[in-house]
Formats: sequence, C-alpha cells, structure tokens
Amino acid sequence: MNTLNTQVAIIGAGPSGLLLGQLLAKQGIDNIIVERVSGEYVLGRIRAGILEQGFVDLVREAGVNERMDKEGHVHEGFDISYYGQVFNINIKELTEGKTVMCYGQTEITRDLMEAREAAALTTYYESSDTAIHDAKSDAPYVTFEHGGESYRLNCDVVVGCDGFHGVSRQTIPAEQRTEHERVYPFGWLGLLSDTPPVSDELIYCKTKRGFALASMRSETRSRYYLQVPLDHKVEEWTDERFWEELKKRLPEEMAARLVTGPSIEKSIAPLRSFVCEPMQWGNLFLVGDAAHIVPPTGAKGLNLAASDVATLYKLLCKAYGEGDMSVLQRYSEIALRRVWHGERFSWWMSNMLHDFDEQEVGGMQKATFDQFMTSELDFFLNHQAGKQVIATQYVGMPYENID
Repeated sequence: MNTLNTQVAIIGAGPSGLLLGQLLAKQGIDNIIVERVSGEYVLGRIRAGILEQGFVDLVREAGVNERMDKEGHVHEGFDISYYGQVFNINIKELTEGKTVMCYGQTEITRDLMEAREAAALTTYYESSDTAIHDAKSDAPYVTFEHGGESYRLNCDVVVGCDGFHGVSRQTIPAEQRTEHERVYPFGWLGLLSDTPPVSDELIYCKTKRGFALASMRSETRSRYYLQVPLDHKVEEWTDERFWEELKKRLPEEMAARLVTGPSIEKSIAPLRSFVCEPMQWGNLFLVGDAAHIVPPTGAKGLNLAASDVATLYKLLCKAYGEGDMSVLQRYSEIALRRVWHGERFSWWMSNMLHDFDEQEVGGMQKATFDQFMTSELDFFLNHQAGKQVIATQYVGMPYENID
C-alpha cells in the first residue's frame, strides 16, 4: 500500500472542496483531495450560479477571481411575479449596497481546478473504495484505490465535501447524528439553452399552473425551471412543450419577448430540506451537501457550502497558527447557526411560491395553507419592511467572526 501524508485530507473535488484546498494552500497548509469521479464528470454537473458577496470575497481571497470578475454579472435585485403582477426586490437599495453575482458553478469549479493544477496541488480523481478511519483519534487516515493501487492518506483532519450520497456523513455512527429532513412533493425541471435571458434579473413566478424561475448564466446562456410532479420523466418534456409551458407561467410582457432554442441540458431535480447535526465527529468535518441540503428556491445551496468553507478555513488557520487544534471543535456550532438561517429562508420561499397538490401541508388543510401563504406573500411584497426581510436573507447573513 502506498502511504501519503498531509495536514488536511479533503474528500470531494466539487467547488467547496477545491475552494477550501486553494485557500489552505495560500496559507501554507498542505492538503490532498480525493475524488470519486473524473474532473470532466465534475465539470459536467449543471448547477446554480448565484453567488453571495461572501462567496465572491472568498474566491478573491483564494486568488481565483480573474475570470469571475470579468465575466460575472452583478445583480442588484430580482423580481417576484405574483399571479402575473411583478414586484421588484431591489437588494442593493434594501441592504445598503449589497449585491449578488451571477457566475455559473461550473465556471467556478473550472477556475478552481485550473488554479489547483497550476499550483501543482495533489488531487486523486477517479478514486474508489474511499474510507475514513479513526476519525475520533488525533491521527485519522483515509484509504482509497486509484489507478489499480491502494493508498493510505495520513492526516490531521478529514474534510467531507463529497455531497449527500458520499462516504463522509455515513462514517459518523447513526446514533451519533441527528438528521432533519423534509421532502417536497414536486421537483424542478430545468432547461439550459444558448439563448439570451428573458430578463437581466431573475424572475421567481408564482402561478396557478405552478412555480417557474427564469435565470441566466451569461448574456447568451439561459437557465429556466418549471415545477413538475415527482413522477414526471425528462423524456416526457420535449423542448417545445417546455417553452410552451414556461410562456404560460411567465408574466405576459416577458413571455412575449422570450427567445427559445434547442436545449443543451434538461433534468428534473427533487427538492428537499436536510440538516445533519452535528457537522463534525472527532477530526472529521462535513462541508456543504454532505451536511445539509436546501431547496433551490433561495439560491442558498452553494452559498451555504461557501460559508462552511469560510468557517472551517478560518478555524484551521487559527489551529495551525496557534498550535491548538482544539479550536476546531467550535466548527459545527458556528456553521450550523448560518445553515439554519439558510434552511429557514429556502423553506419559506418554497412554501410561498410553489403550488402544493397534497390534501394536507404542514399539518393543515391545503386550502388553509394556501390562504396563509398567499396572505404572507401579499404582505411581504407590498410593504417595504417585508421586502427588506427578503432582501436581507437573499444576499446572505454575514459570516461569523471566529475570534
């Protein structure tokens, strides 16, 4: 068996694992990443692209911001279409100057991959049989297979950035973790196309036909979503059917100027709210989807992963700088405070903007639930204080100071 040694072993080469690795390397903290699939497969995942200011600042701190700053689109607000009536949420005005940036997760991942390769940092793609050992000890290690050979990776800490289905969370004994979950009775059918976006800002649409979202990746590439039943199959949705249904859910003026075209990618994603507590076990730390999932209605998934990275990065720098690894035991407590803010906001937005077909929702009759949500959305869209609450959550809660 080949033996490797590092300070931080990172499982998963998605954007959170790559960003953490880049930040640590900038501070002279050695790290090795182990990834189950190929780099090309990672880049093939189509994901969201709305970045909070905190995420943008982290990318700049990592020194991987050149293309993001050049090609990313700063958004100062977004629209909510409420049964055809459009309300603008001017987040810059409502939050004293804060904005978000539209820059695709695929592009962030590509930039981080290229930076890691240029810095000659070690990554083992297409690894199998990855396992975490002795996580509760001061000398954890990871074993994996790569290129037909076996490896043992000795380290100080293991960081699980390997997603909801990865090995990291499953390494924590079931009796040592509490998992909270809410599975929604619908999914999002997403379509990516090389067409100009229908609007310069995102449009969240509540309609009698179900939810829709008009988003973008660039000035020439658009991303659109439709709420669909969980039993629908992608094959049932031709491009023509998708565009026809989207036009029915967009406000009339926007539907009239929608540019359609062949899809680059179509997929249906189920929606769930999920949190694992705690987010650490000994010297194993969970980051991003390994610890929590949010419905995409508030654009919080990638951004919550970034706030996990920021917290763990600061704690690791403090631990190695002061020679006191005990400070890492604060990670779960700090990270979860922000995670629950994001979970609540995403759940709230999902409840207000989607149509629920269930007879009962959240323990109440559907008709009653719909009245509650309609009343709540009416208040938040028609009062400045309500809009300010939405804007404050949308741009993201500030990162906590670990000192």
